[in-house]
Amino acid sequence: MSKHHDSLYADPLSQHGLFAFDEAVARVFPDMIKRSVPGYPTIVAMTGLLAGKYAAAGSSLYDLGCSLGASTLAMRHNVFQPNCKIISVDNSTAMLDRCKKIIDIDTHDTPVELTCANLQDVVIQNASVVVLNFTLQFIPRELRDAVIEGIYEGLQSGGIMVLSEKVAFEDPHLDKLNIELHHQFKRDNGYSDLEVAGKRAALETVLIPETLNQHKTRINGAGFRSCDVWFQCFNFASLIALK
Repeated sequence: MSKHHDSLYADPLSQHGLFAFDEAVARVFPDMIKRSVPGYPTIVAMTGLLAGKYAAAGSSLYDLGCSLGASTLAMRHNVFQPNCKIISVDNSTAMLDRCKKIIDIDTHDTPVELTCANLQDVVIQNASVVVLNFTLQFIPRELRDAVIEGIYEGLQSGGIMVLSEKVAFEDPHLDKLNIELHHQFKRDNGYSDLEVAGKRAALETVLIPETLNQHKTRINGAGFRSCDVWFQCFNFASLIALK
């Protein structure tokens, strides 16, 4: 895994446009996400445990928005049912190029199929586990219902979806508090005020968070029989939905 330090927003003279998962981000991504998303290692590790519990023999497991393959590897290391495969999807070639190198040196033998595509264009088939770790938030809101409905249709009965997202709070005071706590988390992990502000500006129109109730309404509307939060830290949460 890359050991590069994330300093993309440290130069006050640099001009940053909208956030994109380009080569510069891919190079520092492990450091960036560890220092930016509270609870990320726990979410990834538990994604693997959930995959081990719910993977069905002969089924596909999907990692939608796989980036460098952290969730893919977590699932791969915990799936022991026969004839399973993992389909890992991302629309960033820079991410997938680095992901392939990581997968290639991994010793587990569950097949991994890397696919370059927008996840809203992916047809989910014969799935027992579908994971979206901090992915749906980058999809235009008007497409999110169809994405979740497509996942539901492609899941086997008894299968699960794991959805991790940055969330907003309906109470504006709680929303402000959790944003402030998140920013403090980033400062405590070595980011300067300049870097925190620069990253937030770059993401402002790219990452659009929703409330937990909005997510639950969408998931229930798609037909899932059960859905609830299993992990949350500040304004980052992960939900499990059961078909």
